[in-house]
This record gives sequence, C-alpha cells and structure tokens, in this order.
Amino acid sequence: MNKSSINNLPEQNERVAIVTGANIGLGLETVRFLIQKNIKVILACRNQLKAEVAQKELLNQYPKAHVDIILIDLNSLASVKDFTIAFQEKYNRLDLLINNAGLMIPPLQRTEEGFESQFGVNFLSHFLLTGLLLPLLEKTDNSRVVSLGSLAHRQGKIEFNNLNAEKEYHNFRAYCQSKLACVMFAFELNRRLRKKQSTTSSVVAHPGASLTNLGRYAPAIINNVVMKIGTPFLNSAEMGAIPTIYAALGEDIEGGDYTGPDSLLELRGHSAKKVKATKYAHDKSLAQSLWKEAERLVNFNYPL
Repeated sequence: MNKSSINNLPEQNERVAIVTGANIGLGLETVRFLIQKNIKVILACRNQLKAEVAQKELLNQYPKAHVDIILIDLNSLASVKDFTIAFQEKYNRLDLLINNAGLMIPPLQRTEEGFESQFGVNFLSHFLLTGLLLPLLEKTDNSRVVSLGSLAHRQGKIEFNNLNAEKEYHNFRAYCQSKLACVMFAFELNRRLRKKQSTTSSVVAHPGASLTNLGRYAPAIINNVVMKIGTPFLNSAEMGAIPTIYAALGEDIEGGDYTGPDSLLELRGHSAKKVKATKYAHDKSLAQSLWKEAERLVNFNYPL
C-alpha cells in the first residue's frame, strides 16, 4: 500500500476511529490519512492546547472533516478510564482503535501508578484502554485494533523480574521490552478474538526509522547527526504512518498481520507491506504470562 492506493480506497463514511498521541508526528499524519476517507477521528491527546492546534490545522486543510478531541493522559490509568467513559457518552460505535502514542528512551520516569514510563505508557495504558473499549469494538462489525510495534521489538525480552525497572534501568532495553510487549499483546489479543469468533481483529504496524518527536530524549549529538546526514535514510512522519493506515484500512489485512515499510531492512519506504515479527514475539506461553501480569498490574480482567 502507498499513498496512491490509499487514495483509491473506498470512502469510510460513518466509521469512527480513536488515535492516541494524535497531535504530532505519526499520530497526526495517521489522522490526516483517515479523515481523507471521511472517517470520524477522535484525537486522544494529553494536552488540550496542542490538540486544538492539531485540530485547527486539520480542519483548515479539510474543512468538512469530523475531528474531535477527548483528553487522555497515558501516564494515568484513571485518565484512561475517564477517557473511555467520555468517549462512550458521545459515540455508539468504534471501528478503529489505533494505539499510537509512545515514549522512547527517556530517563527513568514513573507513571502515576509507579510503572516505568515506557512500559506504562507504551503498553499497560493501551492494554487497559483496549480492554475497556473492547465491548464497543465487538459491537461494531469488522472493527480493528492497531498496535504500534517497532523494529526495536527484535532486541526485546520480557524481563518479568524487572518489568518496571525494579532492579535496574536501561532506557533502550526498557524501550525494546515495551514495544515487544505491544507486539505480543496484539498477537495474543487476536488469538483470543479468533477463538471467540469475533469480527474484531487485532493487528500490528511499525513505522520503520522515522523522523518524529520520539527521538527527543536522544543525546543532542545524535539528533544533530541524524538531522544532518540521516534524513535520506529515514522515513518522514507521513511515510511512517503508511504502515499504520495499511494495517487499519487494508482490504487484504487479516487479524494477526504485521505491517511495516516496504524496503529490504524495513527502515523506510513510500509504501507498506506485510512483515514478520520475531519467533519470540509469537511465543504463546510468554504472551499468556504477560497478559496475566498486565491484568494484575492494571487491576482489570479482560472480557475474553
């Protein structure tokens, strides 16, 4: 799938999508693609002002678009719960849940509940968000959950004795673990939905190596080098969003699929293709253990 094939997709009138982290970078570009297909999009963002700036930009470009804002702070499980209540008071269907927001390699930080921030924001809050919205997703025919993976999942391991940096913290290792958790969750969610014969499906997309605000915690010298010599080798935010759109709207996409840039190393590309996750990411026993632990940590039992 590329921009041309996205343009050729049929109109998606009346469909509703949530995109977390939608005010900037990959999230904003994902929304831009969706509203061109007449999908009603909810910007699930932490900052009201930044969300309004993004909303204004989108409506200036597409005046007839339906772009709503509902605040969510993925550093807080209470905020996740408040978001789901507010959303369901306004909408009676959910076709696409795109779990896009994320953190990458920050210094050690903790969420409101004390979780290591990358594991909490990238995985646990989206795990809870998806679970709370799952009844509505399942009431909506052929709905999809799109989780954002990363090439970094290939270096990840689930350290059950150090999930929340209880023993030590290494920012990149924690990032890899969090993105691996997202990928494993997506696959396990789809297995459970398939067993239930639900029409809802769960898929994964990764953007390759993209020029986005995710790199804001990288050392300045690295960012300077990237900006000077790395641009030709990296995806723009727009290009990085194409795998997500393919996962969300692709007519040949099936539950459990994983999409990424259509290039040899999956680093960049103007089109997207189906790609493969690691064997570790497909480990069913590990995924079930991670699922059980995630339910315990967020104090929520999935309706599956």
